[in-house]
Amino acid sequence: MASSALIAVVDHKLARRVELVELLGQESSSCYGVASPQHLCDDARLPDVVLTRSDSNSELEEVVTVLAKDERLATKPLLVLEDKEGALTAAQAFALGAADWVAQGADPTELRSRIEARIERHHTLSMLHRRHRSAALVLELTQALSSTLELRDILFLVVRRIAEVVLVDRVSIVLGGSEDNTGYVIAASDDVQLRDLPIKLSDYPEINKTLETGEPLEIQDARDHPLFSLAAAPDRFRSLTLFPILFEDRPMGVLFLRGERPRSFDEDEMFLLRAVANATGIALRNARLLQSLREQSRRSRFAHFEAEQQLKVVQHYVDFFNSSADGILVVSVDGRVLFCNPAACTIVGRDRETLSRESFDEMLTRDGRVRFREIQKGFPAGVYPHNVDLPIRTPTGERRVLNVSFNSTFSEQTGVIVSLRDVSTDRATERELTRTKEFLQRVIDNSVDAIVSANMRGNVLLFNPAAERTYGYATKEVVGKMNVRDLYPPGTAREIMRLIRSDENGEPGVLQGYETSLLGKKGNLVPVLLSAALIVHRGRPIGSVGVFRDLRAKRRIEEHLAQTKRELVVQEKKALIAELAGATAHELNQPLTAIMGYAGLIVRRLGESDHNLERVSNRIVQEAERMAEIVQKIGKLTKYETKPYVGDTKIIDIDRSIDNEPPVTGY
Repeated sequence: MASSALIAVVDHKLARRVELVELLGQESSSCYGVASPQHLCDDARLPDVVLTRSDSNSELEEVVTVLAKDERLATKPLLVLEDKEGALTAAQAFALGAADWVAQGADPTELRSRIEARIERHHTLSMLHRRHRSAALVLELTQALSSTLELRDILFLVVRRIAEVVLVDRVSIVLGGSEDNTGYVIAASDDVQLRDLPIKLSDYPEINKTLETGEPLEIQDARDHPLFSLAAAPDRFRSLTLFPILFEDRPMGVLFLRGERPRSFDEDEMFLLRAVANATGIALRNARLLQSLREQSRRSRFAHFEAEQQLKVVQHYVDFFNSSADGILVVSVDGRVLFCNPAACTIVGRDRETLSRESFDEMLTRDGRVRFREIQKGFPAGVYPHNVDLPIRTPTGERRVLNVSFNSTFSEQTGVIVSLRDVSTDRATERELTRTKEFLQRVIDNSVDAIVSANMRGNVLLFNPAAERTYGYATKEVVGKMNVRDLYPPGTAREIMRLIRSDENGEPGVLQGYETSLLGKKGNLVPVLLSAALIVHRGRPIGSVGVFRDLRAKRRIEEHLAQTKRELVVQEKKALIAELAGATAHELNQPLTAIMGYAGLIVRRLGESDHNLERVSNRIVQEAERMAEIVQKIGKLTKYETKPYVGDTKIIDIDRSIDNEPPVTGY
């Protein structure tokens, strides 16, 4: 087993875990144990293989699921050891994603052999993946270098893509070898505007060394390298790697890779970088060739004779033009097609013989001819535009859009090189994307809910009109100027991001229906219903978006409904009291009438015979009349008014609860 291999044992049972670690630790490999897959994810160590002994299908499924979510461990081989009870079968283990299954009682030698085999297979697959990636990048960059005449843009693409793939801080192309020991940086991955920056090669011993030997130079740490014993080592960059760019087997420049931390490249990466450097040399050589053609053409005095002579020169490079993925035409001043490569014939839908009988503008549509004639007016002044879209019509009537670049190959009186690329599909896609973007922008702008989007650093990138109404900020005050944390009360943004990433509220990466508060421009808290999600690109989060529904109007409506409900209860109570009062008055009126009648009868019969009984009888009549008056008032109750009674008790105030206005009579 390889001495550098690192094995992780996942087993929740300590005894079994210790047994396996001791068994595998007898080998030269390193081995350590953890109690759960989550502990393995939290550990800083990165194993080459993972062993587990699971007691059930669900337990193994948990291990597989947790490891799959960790980018470091997702591709590591997983070996499953059969437990003594045999609760988990080999078929179940393989179905869940195990790389291998070791039966109970397997010989330790077999176990070690299986582990070694899985590690070697994983390393082999990783190497093939890296080589495939390198081959794809080489193909991408070499095609780009051979398919355009705009070499400046392509050189920047080359250095930028190299920096992205091999993970270095700066990649540049430096041309050197002038008599005054001056070099020129013609492209740099971190500066798209850089053009022909002069440098003193005496300040760069590593560049001089590569130009002298014509061999790659790799310096893992410049601070300890003897090359800088007499010159100051770079302050920022510590790792330096240079590849010669050859022209006719002689170095004319270098592909220069620099990193802020010491590092080295493996064999596959060195092969990739050497291939890119060679392809760059070919592209620069072809660019010099075209420049040489231009300089020769300007010295010609006779238009027709010069055109014929230059076509003879071009014949030396027919293979180069014929292998180009772009269509290439040589067009005379009057528009006649003097030369075309196979790609041009395919693009315009005509064979060589047909093209030789036509002029270039005959292929164009009416609007294309108008634009081309305007372009032709600039040729005498040396104006040759690039990347111009011109529509053509094929013999079958199909309309195509060509992206055209013009270059002077002969003298201005003889002809130009026209490079063509069919961009009909690209332009249709662009139009569709533009329409889709405009539609989505209208959806966002007209949304009744606030929409706010930010990158992973929290910088606000999107702030729609509904967000302006919700927060009180103008878009120009927020986008590119404020952090999303400033739009929430302290600590709220961090908590929301935690909830989005967790699975507490459903699927990780999404948060729906979460009530929280925003922080308005005036410091006011705005209640909202939030739905938010992470924006993921190629498996990595690049930003977040939140949709906020303003709950202030809803809260006002709810409060209004609650107040209305309370008032309705009071009104129902009043109505109930009025109805009860009317019924009570009606029921009490008859017995009171009887009492008053009998009391009056007693008074009349007593006469003057007994003054005490008469006084008592009169008192009964008076109280009965008073009670009748009260009953009459109860029957007229229209309001609910109270007055204090004994202690904290309140009773109804009859006099304040009746309508004292006289009744309306008549019509």
